[in-house]
Amino acid sequence: MLFKLRHFFAAEEIHLRLYLLATLTGLAAGGIIVLFRLLIDHSQMAVFPSGQVEDFGQMSWLWILGMPTVGGLLIGLLFYRLDRQQQGTGVIHVIERLSYHEGRMPIKNFVRQFIGGAIALISGHSVGRESPSVHLGAASGSGLASQLDLPSNATRILVASGGAAAIAASFDTPIAGVIFAMEVIMMEYHIGSFIPVILASVSGAVVGRVVFDAPPFYGLVAGQMQSLWELPYIIALGLCLGLLAVGFIKSLSFFADFQARYPIWLRTTVAGFLVGCGGLMMPDVMGMSYNLLNTAYLTELAIASLLIMLVLKLVLSSACVGLGVPGGLIGPTLVMGAVAGAILGHIGQLWLPELSSSIGFYAMIGMCAMMAATLKAPLAALMALLELTANPHIILPGMLAIVFSSIVVVEIYKLDSVFLVLLRKNGLDYRNTPLAQALRRINVTKAMQRKFVELGQMISREEAKQALASNPFWIIITPSEGDKRLMLAADLALALNEEGEDEVDLLQIPASRRNLAKVSFHLSLDAAAKQLTQSDAEALYVTKRISILEEQTMGVLTKENIEAQYQLAYEG
Repeated sequence: MLFKLRHFFAAEEIHLRLYLLATLTGLAAGGIIVLFRLLIDHSQMAVFPSGQVEDFGQMSWLWILGMPTVGGLLIGLLFYRLDRQQQGTGVIHVIERLSYHEGRMPIKNFVRQFIGGAIALISGHSVGRESPSVHLGAASGSGLASQLDLPSNATRILVASGGAAAIAASFDTPIAGVIFAMEVIMMEYHIGSFIPVILASVSGAVVGRVVFDAPPFYGLVAGQMQSLWELPYIIALGLCLGLLAVGFIKSLSFFADFQARYPIWLRTTVAGFLVGCGGLMMPDVMGMSYNLLNTAYLTELAIASLLIMLVLKLVLSSACVGLGVPGGLIGPTLVMGAVAGAILGHIGQLWLPELSSSIGFYAMIGMCAMMAATLKAPLAALMALLELTANPHIILPGMLAIVFSSIVVVEIYKLDSVFLVLLRKNGLDYRNTPLAQALRRINVTKAMQRKFVELGQMISREEAKQALASNPFWIIITPSEGDKRLMLAADLALALNEEGEDEVDLLQIPASRRNLAKVSFHLSLDAAAKQLTQSDAEALYVTKRISILEEQTMGVLTKENIEAQYQLAYEG
């Protein structure tokens, strides 16, 4: 049955089949995210005296200090003695696997992310649940692709579909899930990916809504802009949030520098201790801090308290993620943006009360601007806030704030997104050129030359004539010793026209021969091009495993084939 399923889904043109797989991925990712959230919520309700989620303020000082510290130690022991690749979690792990491993994600990293992310959130580390959710959802798509032995271009789409479904199930934001998958995970917009990703995102959102009957907003009553005279102030808000995003990225980079110097158990324990110390000052900065996203709460706090809360959240969140805690960054950026926006809202009401909008309105705009600038995902940020608040009045001012916060990060300070910063701190350099984007979408089977024959080094003239009767373009030479070689069938035809021995040595006749290297039919043209560049091979032969001990050669791939496919994609 599994073999038949693999054969059905591994066909080269699988658009309709891919839609079905994306839907299944969305349902699976949604189910996993539901289990992840239930584990965190019920664990906290069982531990906290009040029985409420994230009610750290009701805990004694010993619990506030001890819970994140012990949680950090447990996380460190979970990842201890593993190499950097095995420690990979979160969105950066997904980007890394897409960039360097054709989207194949190890199941062991999935298990460690589930357990480690749950420990971090239950014990109050200052992180969000969205990055673990994206990892778990993307791994669901990758696992399905691996089981069905799909090529890499289909695997990439299912990985992005799983990530979109995870965001949708976690926050009830299906549109933002789609855009996040395109802007952050795949880092490209392509029409061929939209339909499966949309299907997965909707499926994940449906699963989340079945279990969690929550409203589409966090409790912020944003209202609307009171006057067009506020636009200069909103521009100033965008600039301030851009500077805050710069500070967050630089703080994260500072803490990430310690990853290569100290063992992970020490780093995560120190991160937990720092969170505990911050929690002693303000318990609300512990955990996801989504209780801060409430208009009434932000209105009651004084500007000084909001400033202290903002600084603590920035330092603690960047410390947790930078030191290796397997948590998310999107939640902290939303909280920091809301608090910073509330501060500016307070100032606006003190300065020009008759023109200033509500504090909740500025908090929402701050969330938009901070998330967009930090993640370099402006559309995902705008759509997430639109879906979370169900308030279309934030679109115009939100777009304006996003533009100016992004200008500060991208144009003035020329910083990458937090995910690329962490990726480079791990020694990886992600390049997303138009050429790489186009080649990642094409499987090697689409570009390879199928007209070939495989022959041994020594053949008779009769065998050679029989081989040429099928009009092959290439001949793959398989000598008794050494690597395979490639030659044009036309060269063998010329050699047969000349008188000679009855036996033909394919490595001795006058011909131009190329060194060959093997590639799997799973790979994209981008991966194949990299293998050609990094090896001594001048061409590749594509293989598919048909049993445990047997492989089948499917075709020949040359640099000219790759360039021709890119030209077709570019013209299309």
